[in-house]
Amino acid sequence: MLFVVGEVSGDLHAGKVAEALRGLAPSLPMVGVGGGHMQRAGVEILYDVGTLAVMGFVEVLQHLPKHWALLRRLRARIESGRVGLVVLLDYPGFNMKVAEVAHRAGVPVLYYITPQVWAWGADRLPTLARLVTKAASILPFEEALLRRHRIDATFVGHPLLDRAQSLPDAAVARAQLGLDPDRPVLAVFPGSRRAEIARHLTPFVAAATAVQRQRPDVQVVVSVAPTVSISPARCPFPLVQGAPFVVQRAATAGLLKSGTNTLEAAVAGLPHVIGYRTSPITYAIARRVVKIPHIGLVNVVAGREVSKEFVQQRFVPDEVAAALLPLLDYDSAARETALAALGEVRSRLGEPGASRRVAEMIIGMAGA
Repeated sequence: MLFVVGEVSGDLHAGKVAEALRGLAPSLPMVGVGGGHMQRAGVEILYDVGTLAVMGFVEVLQHLPKHWALLRRLRARIESGRVGLVVLLDYPGFNMKVAEVAHRAGVPVLYYITPQVWAWGADRLPTLARLVTKAASILPFEEALLRRHRIDATFVGHPLLDRAQSLPDAAVARAQLGLDPDRPVLAVFPGSRRAEIARHLTPFVAAATAVQRQRPDVQVVVSVAPTVSISPARCPFPLVQGAPFVVQRAATAGLLKSGTNTLEAAVAGLPHVIGYRTSPITYAIARRVVKIPHIGLVNVVAGREVSKEFVQQRFVPDEVAAALLPLLDYDSAARETALAALGEVRSRLGEPGASRRVAEMIIGMAGA
C-alpha cells in the first residue's frame, strides 16, 4: 500500500491511519511519501515531504521540476505491480496526477481529505469520479456533494477530534510553556510553510505588538511548525516549535493564518482572528476561481463569519489588534459569542475515530 501526502498536516493524519492499520493488520506493508509521523508508525518513507510542500499559483510553478521528478518515481513504483492500493491525502494539485497514474495501472485509489471542490475547482468532480475508487471526507457537507457527482464518499469525521482527546487544560498548557497563569495569552500562528512565514511574520508580529501597546499584561507566543525556522531577530516573542495544540490550549485568543489551524482552534475552544497574505498574482487568480465568501475553514463550516478575516491589503495591524482585544477580555460579549460559535463548529465535525474508520476502509479495499 502506498501513501502520498504533500505537507506536514498530511503526514500527521497519515501517521494516525498507519498506527490504526498496524493494530488492525500488522502484516500489511506500507510505503509512502511522507515524514516523521508516518515513519514512526511503520511506513517506509520513499520521499521526505518536508521538501515538497508549497502553495500558491506562482510558488507551485517554481517547484514543478521537483514534482515531476517525484511523479516519475511514483509512476514506476505503481506500474511495477508492487502497489495494491494508493491512499492519497489532500494536496490535490499533485495527488490528482498520482490518481491518474494509479487508475491507468488498474490500482484502486482511496482519497482521504478530498480536494476542496466546494471552494474552487468544481470542474474536478467528474475527474474525481473517474479516478477515485472511494473517498473519505472530513467536512460534514462534503459527502453529499461528492455523492451527487457519483463519487463513493463517506464522511469519517475530522481527524482533529482524535487529537483533541489528549488536549491539556489551560493551566497545564501554560505551565508547560512557562507562562504566567494569571495573565492573558495571545497565540500567533503565521503558517507552516516558508512562503507563509515570509509573508505573514512581519505583519502578524506588528499586530501582536499593537495589542501589547494597549494591553501590556498580554503574553504573546508564536507557534512554529517543525518544518520551518524563525530567527529570533525577526520575532521579539517566544517561539514554540511543534506544539500547536498546547499553544492553543494555553492561549486566551489567537491570530491565525487561514486554513486547518482555524478548525484546530475551534476544537481547542480558542477565539481567534484570521489573517492571510499571498503574492499579488496568486491573490488575483484566487479571487477569480474561489467561489465561497470566506477563506477560514472555521467560517466555511459555520456557514458564516464566526472569526473575523483580514485578507491581503485588509490586513492592517492596528485593525487586527482592535479585533483581537475584545477576545482577550474574559468577560466580553464578543468572547462569549465566539466561544458559542466555535462550539457549534466543533459539533459539526463528527465524532472521534476518523483514523480508525479510514484504516477499516483501507483493509476492506486491500483485502487485508
